[in-house]
Amino acid sequence: MNEKFIQTQNLYGLLEIEPYILLGVLMCVTWLFYKFFLKAANEDRHRNIQNHFKNIVRNFIILSLLFFFFLLLNESNLPINSIKRITPYLGLATLISGMIVFVKTCRLIVLQYLFMSSMQTGVPLLIVNIFSLLLSIVLIFWTASHVFSIQLGPLLATSAAFSIILGLALQDTLGNLFAGISLQIDKSFEIDDWLEIVSGTQKVTGKVKEITWRSTILQGWFDEVITLPNRWMAQAQISNFSPNDNPVVRSVIFKVEHGADPDKVIQILENSIAGLSDIKGIPSPFCYVSDAAENSISFKLVFFLDDYGSQYIVGDKIYRKGFQDLQKNGIRLARPYIEVNSLN
Repeated sequence: MNEKFIQTQNLYGLLEIEPYILLGVLMCVTWLFYKFFLKAANEDRHRNIQNHFKNIVRNFIILSLLFFFFLLLNESNLPINSIKRITPYLGLATLISGMIVFVKTCRLIVLQYLFMSSMQTGVPLLIVNIFSLLLSIVLIFWTASHVFSIQLGPLLATSAAFSIILGLALQDTLGNLFAGISLQIDKSFEIDDWLEIVSGTQKVTGKVKEITWRSTILQGWFDEVITLPNRWMAQAQISNFSPNDNPVVRSVIFKVEHGADPDKVIQILENSIAGLSDIKGIPSPFCYVSDAAENSISFKLVFFLDDYGSQYIVGDKIYRKGFQDLQKNGIRLARPYIEVNSLN
């Protein structure tokens, strides 16, 4: 093996038993962090983290096999040239496998830390992906410097012009990336929040499903997938209908004929939805006369919700229940009134 290509002495110095044990300890600490601090996470979060652990364990088994064979070949005294030639390549594969396990374990630690602040809902993978990318770049540069003896200073200096050209070519992508980061720093919304985004004449409503490098992905009313560029999101007016402390306020209107007792109608409508589990009990729903026309009296029934996305389903239940209770008490709904004037 040519020492000018791979510094075998530096490489073999990294492939000791101590780093291997420390990597195993880091995995155990990550598992203990999950067991002690994420007990209250929902099923999706548990399934997600467990899949990450399975992936890390598979990679660690591969690392262990490579490390075992490397130690076996490195410690053997067999005077075989082919073995001596294979050993540095096997050591390099072991080092790369170890760095993969290290990056994935650190990535899972960051993911679990973010899950701590959002036990029941998801967290965007944008921050986790950026952390993994930066850590991978650092490890690649470090390996190039210590194992391959590549001088990074002249390389970075000669690549300045290329970096400028690449930055101009990726201007939109980088703009979306930094816009996504700013949205996460501001914390104006989180995963599973219902948003109403208005920009000029455009209006989009949906539930946040993911925030990626380039875009924010929403789920619309009919489960359609809506992809919005992060730069457009950063410049738009965003209304969040999923705050923790403020319920969503909605209302429905009933029109009844003249002659009905307003107090009786209000009592019937308020009692009709008192037992519905889909609405909040505090604040309690209330009803009032909102309008009086020539052929009808309008009653607005106001109620409060926790889930913005359920407003139409709950509204349908309230209409059906209200119509039934009004009919049982002999109160008739107003009919459309059309006035026809004769020309004669």
